[in-house]
Amino acid sequence: MKQLLKIWILVAAMVMGGALPPQVMGDSSITTQWSAQAKSKKKDKKKKKSKKSRESRKKDKFSSSLLTVPTIGKTATATVIPQQNTNALLSVGIPKGVSNQVINYQAIRVNFNPSLRIPNCVAYELTATMVSMADAPDHESRKNYNYAKDSGVKSCPENWEYRGSGYSRGHMAPAMDMRWDKTAMAQCFYMTNMCPQDTKLNNDHWRVLEEKVHRWAKRDKRLIVYTGPIMGKNPKKIGKDKQNIAVPDAFFKVVYAPEHGRAIAFIYENRPCPGGIAKYAVTVAEVERRTGLTFSSAIPKRQCKVEDWE
Repeated sequence: MKQLLKIWILVAAMVMGGALPPQVMGDSSITTQWSAQAKSKKKDKKKKKSKKSRESRKKDKFSSSLLTVPTIGKTATATVIPQQNTNALLSVGIPKGVSNQVINYQAIRVNFNPSLRIPNCVAYELTATMVSMADAPDHESRKNYNYAKDSGVKSCPENWEYRGSGYSRGHMAPAMDMRWDKTAMAQCFYMTNMCPQDTKLNNDHWRVLEEKVHRWAKRDKRLIVYTGPIMGKNPKKIGKDKQNIAVPDAFFKVVYAPEHGRAIAFIYENRPCPGGIAKYAVTVAEVERRTGLTFSSAIPKRQCKVEDWE
């Protein structure tokens, strides 16, 4: 009976997390059992704490170059995006002699040409989480945003300069990819992200390509996307006095999936371009040849298999 009482007291002490009561301390069998259990619990706690510490250090190291992005409503989850001035994959080599100003917005990097008043190239990272947030029911609505001049950028066009030109304000980084955040959405409507684009191309087949890239990002977890104009020798001009904003001959889009080691590119002339995307698929090397731009050496330059993406 005494033994059972001691065991009952021992169990109570274990539940309460306290030390062994004096009446139990004298029983060597119970104290030995208690001691072994206490040591085991202490060892387990130490292991968990050590594991948590290692995970925390690992997370801190990974997050050191990342920027936290706020959530959008109940259906979205927080994510992170690389700081545009530290993400090496977004760097693009600009040909010597070509006017260029690098602008790091929250979600896109714009290589803006002050002479032509359009971007040389716009690059951004698109993750599966961003796409989920952009597609959530409470995503940012395009109708709430207007085209705007970035007053901090020399030679940035005004919105009105495209009026009556016959060309759309063609987003290089599309609004559908930026709907996950207010700032990202507002900045993609800066005129530094626009090129004069054939209206039918902008509304139809170019949009179809943008939608495919949007879906690919969700499937492949992460994409690096580069978009920009391909210029002719004597480009047409629009804008003030119809001689300020250069009209591209064509547009390119380069898509790279880092986790899968896949890359593909597309070139669409600045006119209606019927047919599927396979008709316009090219290698990244071909885009480099046509534009003079240089993309990261990490990107496979000779791949052109649409079937690897569809």
